[in-house]
Amino acid sequence: MKLLGGLGSVLLLVAQPLAAHSEGPVSATALVQFAPPVDRPMTYRVTTRRIGRDGSLINFSLVYALQWRRIGRGYQLDAVLQRIDSDAPPAVTRALTLMLQPLVAEPLVYLVAPDGSRIDLVDPEGLWERAIGRIEAMGAKGRRAEAKQLAQLIAALPAAERDRLATADVRALVASANGAIPVAGPTDGASVSVQHGETMRTIAKVERAAAVGGSGQPLEIDHLWTIDTATGLVMQERRQSWIVDAGGAGRTLVEERVRALEVVP
Repeated sequence: MKLLGGLGSVLLLVAQPLAAHSEGPVSATALVQFAPPVDRPMTYRVTTRRIGRDGSLINFSLVYALQWRRIGRGYQLDAVLQRIDSDAPPAVTRALTLMLQPLVAEPLVYLVAPDGSRIDLVDPEGLWERAIGRIEAMGAKGRRAEAKQLAQLIAALPAAERDRLATADVRALVASANGAIPVAGPTDGASVSVQHGETMRTIAKVERAAAVGGSGQPLEIDHLWTIDTATGLVMQERRQSWIVDAGGAGRTLVEERVRALEVVP
């Protein structure tokens, strides 16, 4: 069964009932300024839980170190994927994170527009050249089969897919660049609600997708974003995918992703 993907893939978490939204479609990110905290280290953790072959959920997390800097009128974001944590056996972890392994410890530099609407990865060609160098080093250490497989996978990726692999989590971090955040009100058959707090805005979306795996059982997706209205950053994003039992009697969680941002004290 192939479920929703991304750099870190899969998630959803049911939120508490939210306040009713105003009538008419309204941008959920309206009146959110973009002013990320500069020169302050941040930790960004993207955790995925996915159902394994034995029916249990396996976990893995991508742990990033982030820091924002002022560059002219805009910003520079320095990011490093520090490590990949998992409670799965090493072979399973490698299979799930194979494409990300060459990016671990590689500096990722992004230029971000003053309003956060555009995010560009600096020198993507150089990044993947360094990644391929690490793959070649892997083969030299006796892991030739794995290195060959990974090199073939990366070589087959179009440039746009390589960019998505290296930037999806960062684009999800900035509210104005996160195209998944919906407008308030019903949209494409989904239910959307917005709760306004003093400094945080919470957007919830619930939708139902087509049946998966030929089982005839529909897939329900719960999505929740918590946005800091002062910085324009998505402090937490939760997404859960559920298979709905026949007759709607119950649901089974098959995939979950949680993106969480923290400022280092």
